[in-house]
Amino acid sequence: MNQPIRTVRPAEFIFPGHPDKLCDAIADALVEEAVRRDPRALAGVEVAVHRHQVFVTGRLACPDAHGIDVTTIVRNVFASAGYDADWYPAPPQVDVISNLCLGPLEDGEAEFRELSDDQAICIGYANDLEATRHLPVEQWLVGRIACRLHRLRGEHPHLGLGPDGKVLILVEETAGAANDRATPFERAWRLAGFSCSLQQKTTADEVALHRAVRVTLDDELQQAASQLPGLSAALPDQLTVNGAGAFEVGGPEGDNGLAGKKLVVDAYGPRVPIGGGAWSGKDFFKADRAGSLHARRLAKAVVQLGLAREATVTLGWFPGDRHARIISILDETATPLRTDAIGTFFDLSLLHSGIKFAVDDLVDLARWGHFANDSYPWEVCSKR
Repeated sequence: MNQPIRTVRPAEFIFPGHPDKLCDAIADALVEEAVRRDPRALAGVEVAVHRHQVFVTGRLACPDAHGIDVTTIVRNVFASAGYDADWYPAPPQVDVISNLCLGPLEDGEAEFRELSDDQAICIGYANDLEATRHLPVEQWLVGRIACRLHRLRGEHPHLGLGPDGKVLILVEETAGAANDRATPFERAWRLAGFSCSLQQKTTADEVALHRAVRVTLDDELQQAASQLPGLSAALPDQLTVNGAGAFEVGGPEGDNGLAGKKLVVDAYGPRVPIGGGAWSGKDFFKADRAGSLHARRLAKAVVQLGLAREATVTLGWFPGDRHARIISILDETATPLRTDAIGTFFDLSLLHSGIKFAVDDLVDLARWGHFANDSYPWEVCSKR
């Protein structure tokens, strides 16, 4: 009789006030503004923050690009992340240093947006767990927990919480061995370890914060377990809140930030490989972002068709390509699946991604993830 296999899976998530996520949200807010002016706008933006200074570089090519109020957009992102007079830097204090290349698309450039202007390797993943939105259990769970803990700031003002924060979890997965895909495959999960660092005023009650985190975590685990059969609702023995001590100095005052640094958080967590290209700050004609979303659609289709319990899709782009190249589709045993038939059912062109994939609120997308909402176009599996 085959023995069950136990594996510990880590995952982390960060709050909107984290300096790296500030940069991602600023970059995507600028992309959103450019695409609002022209669906074929070209946007490639990089952002760095340190203390009260924000450095914005790259290119925005769209009608009236010089009319984009970069400073106001940046300060609005700080405000919506939770920075105010109590938490440095307050939005009016933010000094924006912009070296963007601004202007319209060059003659004929709009027509060439459907051609890849770079090379890229893009990874997509999905499993057969509908309850987790086809994401790894640990990545789905840490996102839920982080969202709930982030809400504590508004729900319990007496805790004196700030905009910055991080959550790290360990999930123990127990999987029964199965001889083939038709055999029932028993899986179970439990939260084996938990740590969070939540920005808090030193004058606030740290004991009350620990209690609030414990209650919130218990409630979220109960809800998650009711949705995912096999997930234990038990709290872990190891539960750490601000384990390094007082955490009042955070955000861009406590550390510098840079767009594109949280690639693993943005994707599927550390168990799934990443292609290497950042998503935030790029329009949906850019191969890195478009290819990753195409790869996600393909992976979801594979598991929803019952062709695999897990699917990892690798796509590639060469400069000048109109369509993504399917490099491989692997199942949960790393066995290659036939790609010729699968690929014909999907439009993997940059034209499709540029027109169909853009969403209204890119700031929310940058903060909470490209797979946090089932209504996003790449999360809806359809042929075209």
